Amino acid sequence: MSKLRKKNNPIPQGKYVPASRSENIIYTAGMTPRKNGVLIQSGKISVAQPVCAYKEAVRQAADNALTAARNLLAEQEQLVKIISLTVYVNAEETFEEHSSLADFASEYLYDELGNIGIGSRTAIGVASLPGNSPVEIQLVAAISTEGKD
Repeated sequence: MSKLRKKNNPIPQGKYVPASRSENIIYTAGMTPRKNGVLIQSGKISVAQPVCAYKEAVRQAADNALTAARNLLAEQEQLVKIISLTVYVNAEETFEEHSSLADFASEYLYDELGNIGIGSRTAIGVASLPGNSPVEIQLVAAISTEGKD
């Protein structure tokens, strides 16, 4: 795996860490589409808007989660599998395209990681999210030392 320069962790909006680790599993906190601590998009997902209007926000949230996971890796470690992806969708009551939004996160993880970026996935509609974020993403990832599986 190529060496990646670590990016800054997403800025927590409360008393928690962006990711935690137990042995070879990393769990990220739920990540909203914040860049430098500021939401890049807010409000409920609207049925009046095309789903693609939220693509950048979903990808930013996925990037934040992936960054938090990567930043827990030691020098000789690498991500070997996204085990689980959970996408929380702050949508209007009649919105039904949750999986289409989650596809943007899956595509981002595939673009970044290839086949290991695709794991099981859940897309959940919720009544609200922190800061009125349109989406929140949480990852569970497996890690390995280079040369081991």
